[in-house]
Amino acid sequence: MAVPKSPRLAVEVANAVRAPVTPTFIRLVLARTASIPEVAARLPADPSTIAIRITGDGELRRLNKTYAGHDSVTDVLSFEGSGAHLGDLAISWDTVVRQAAEFRHPPLSELALLCVHGTLHLLGWDHATSGERKEMVRLTVAALGLSHLRLPAGRL
Repeated sequence: MAVPKSPRLAVEVANAVRAPVTPTFIRLVLARTASIPEVAARLPADPSTIAIRITGDGELRRLNKTYAGHDSVTDVLSFEGSGAHLGDLAISWDTVVRQAAEFRHPPLSELALLCVHGTLHLLGWDHATSGERKEMVRLTVAALGLSHLRLPAGRL
């Protein structure tokens, strides 16, 4: 399957743990996400990058404590970048697997959800209010739908 190119968004992927994930899968999901008009409108005019690190609970806990002051594991953290680099996402594969089992869907669907969610944060979306949350859910569902991924009821 050919990965659609997003001339304005390049995705770098690092697997720091053993996870059955290909960079191509993540690039495909985010290229399709970048094609949504609202998302495309927030991308810089010049080409930009996002770096995604697939890691484990230990590293996510350490990063969460160091940068957010929370001594707990989380699923995804986003770190704002500068210039042409939009930022970095750190995702715990351990948490991806647990959450996928909890919500009864494939781990790759959960990973795609977290990649889209983190990318939306890097582009300025948040979910602090009900209205913001509804908009993030709408965009997330649209992005996942472009990759033929559906989440079970109650996941978002």
